[in-house]
Amino acid sequence: MNRRTIVIGSLALGAAAFAGGAWQVARRREAAQTAAIAETLQAQPDALVRPHSPILGSADAPVTLVEFFDPSCEACRAFHPAVSRLLRDHPEQLRVVLRYAPFHQGSDEAVRILEAARMQDRFVPVLDALLDQQPRWAAHGAPRLDWAWQVAGEAGLDLAKAGSDRLHPAITAVLNQDMADVEALQIRGTPTFFLNGERLTDLSIEKLRAAVTDVVNAQ
Repeated sequence: MNRRTIVIGSLALGAAAFAGGAWQVARRREAAQTAAIAETLQAQPDALVRPHSPILGSADAPVTLVEFFDPSCEACRAFHPAVSRLLRDHPEQLRVVLRYAPFHQGSDEAVRILEAARMQDRFVPVLDALLDQQPRWAAHGAPRLDWAWQVAGEAGLDLAKAGSDRLHPAITAVLNQDMADVEALQIRGTPTFFLNGERLTDLSIEKLRAAVTDVVNAQ
């Protein structure tokens, strides 16, 4: 075995050891976060589902999927069809509770659009339209909220009424409460899902579908 082979082998072993150490650190961090979330929910059992939270599906369904989402988030847009499909597949067994985590610039205004739409009973059409047309208005660093309003209008929102409702104290209260819960639950990215109170990790669309299906079938 020559010196070059020995050096390459040593580097490979070092890289493997580093990767293994990083994985262990990540697992410990995830375990600590899970423990902290459980402690928060024990102290604040309503932090996941507030009375004001939009609910999709049957309100008294036995399985609850809570999604913290940002209307400007590309991953939220990618997951939205899968969540909608889960609701169609399990109309009586599943409810989806939506919580706002407006991390991106301009997302707080998009939330105000959605809440104004809810006042007009147009929440789902406007939600679907905003996510479908997200690339049109949610450019990071330079959001076009005028286009977001236009998209909402195309989805049936009365823009004149919504324009006056957007600063309603109730809408501001929803934003403030959701952001307080985001902080308390240590939500750091979107979408973040909780299935019957348990945070889902190592997330993908396929794993979300499998997790929800397993819990529904266990009822």
